[in-house]
Amino acid sequence: MGMLSGKVAMVTGAAAGIGRATALKFASEGARVSLSDIDEDGGDATASMIRERGGDALFVKGDVADPSDVAELVAKTVARFGRLDCACNNAGIEGKVVPLAEQPLENFERVIAVNLRGVFLCLQAEIRQMLKNGGGAIVNLASVAGLIGFPGLAPYVASKHGVNGLTKNAALEYSKLGIRVNSICPGGIDTRMLDSLAAQSTGGKLTTGELMNPLHPIGRIGTPEEVAELVVWLCSDRASFITGANIPIDGGFVAQ
Repeated sequence: MGMLSGKVAMVTGAAAGIGRATALKFASEGARVSLSDIDEDGGDATASMIRERGGDALFVKGDVADPSDVAELVAKTVARFGRLDCACNNAGIEGKVVPLAEQPLENFERVIAVNLRGVFLCLQAEIRQMLKNGGGAIVNLASVAGLIGFPGLAPYVASKHGVNGLTKNAALEYSKLGIRVNSICPGGIDTRMLDSLAAQSTGGKLTTGELMNPLHPIGRIGTPEEVAELVVWLCSDRASFITGANIPIDGGFVAQ
C-alpha cells in the first residue's frame, strides 16, 4: 500500500522534468494519475511509462493559460476516475533572460499567463471539484525566484512570487473546508528549463553544472525525483498539518 492508494492525482506540465517525475511518483504511491501538457508526445510518453509500471494514467493535452482547457482537464479526470484528491500545478515557462527595461511586453504577458494565470485557473477548477469530494491537497510549483530576485528574469520572478501569494490565500480560504494548499520553491533542478536559463545567461559559455552547482551550498543542483518526493509527501496524510507554506527545496540556495 502506497501513501496515496485509492487517490486520484492530477499533474500539469507532465511531459518532462519535475512534472513527469511527480506523475511517476504519484503512481508509485498508488494514485491514479491525470496528466496535462501542451507537449502531446511527451505527455503520452509519461502516461505510457505509468501504465508499463502497472499504474493507471490519463493524458489530456491542454494549455493551463486557457480556461476551457483547464475545465476540460478536470472534467475528463473526474469522468475517468470519479474524483480528484491531489493536484500538482507544475506547468511553467522561463521566458527570456533580459534586463527589465528591455523585456518585450509579449514575453512578460506569456510568462504571467502560463506561470501565474495558469495556477490561478487550475486552483479554481481543482478547488471547486475538491469541495465536492470533501477535501484534497494541492501543491503549486513556485521557485526560489518566488522568494528572491534574479537579474534578467523579472517576468519569471514576478510570476513565481505571485504563485506563493496565491498559495497562501487559497490555504487561508479553504483549509477549514478540508483543502490544504502549499507551494514548493525549487532551486536549480536538472531540467530542460534550467539548461535554457544557463544557456541564455552565459551565451553557452558554461554548462548548466558549471554555472549552477557552485551556487548551491550542498554543491550540486537537484533532480526532478527529489522534488517529486516532496510534492507527493505534501499531498499525503503525512503532511496533514501543513498548509499555506512556501517551502524551499534548493540545496541551501536561499539560506545564503
